[in-house]
Amino acid sequence: MLSMVKSGELDVEEAKARISAQFPTVEDLGFAQLDIEREKRTGFPEVIFGEQKTVEQLVAIFQKLKQHTDRILATRVDPEKAAEAMKSLGDITYHDQARILTWFKKPILKVHEGYVAVVCAGTSDLPVAEEAAIVCEAMGNHVERIYDVGVAGIHRLFAKLSLIRGANAVVVAAGMEGALPSVVGGLVSKPVIAVPTSIGYGANFQGLSALLSMLNACAPGIAVVNIDNGFGAGYYAGLINKNRSVQK
Repeated sequence: MLSMVKSGELDVEEAKARISAQFPTVEDLGFAQLDIEREKRTGFPEVIFGEQKTVEQLVAIFQKLKQHTDRILATRVDPEKAAEAMKSLGDITYHDQARILTWFKKPILKVHEGYVAVVCAGTSDLPVAEEAAIVCEAMGNHVERIYDVGVAGIHRLFAKLSLIRGANAVVVAAGMEGALPSVVGGLVSKPVIAVPTSIGYGANFQGLSALLSMLNACAPGIAVVNIDNGFGAGYYAGLINKNRSVQK
């Protein structure tokens, strides 16, 4: 392009316009730069991290994103903030266990074949597991939830094993010593995404012990996300199922 400008084949203004067109467009809200073309690049729009954002900021971001996409997710939104945002926006839904706000222009269909299994060790891990499940579903994936099947009563896991084995990807959330992903990884032939949770007593170190256990798992085929990162696990599993569906 620069050679064309130098030779006179292309004027400077046209060259500037062509170069600018190659950079993604953003919506500048002052406090936020919204990446409105992310869906074109990655297949899913920008997700709002709601923690520490004000209600006013959340509402402004939702209103702007509605102009550019058919679905919006905001994670880590506490109930009080969600209630205030819903008063202003009206047409959003709050998933209290997952702490996620969602808006859909139309109902999201299960557009991808197969399913993702979201497994959690105990009831206390449910908020992280539900965060993963809601994200997966928003991406157009079917989710099978298998909850409270930790290693302290491992027979509960075996009773659900055929359902877990049928999934294209398996999310496993666990706190305490974080043993469940390693057990599941040794029983299935599908990718396992391990999520350490901050559930546990003192030496759990707010999820650090579970994280280290999962990173050191001897079972192959396990990927590990950050502590309490249900969003990251659900997104990763959703991509696996989506691409498996496309390949079929």
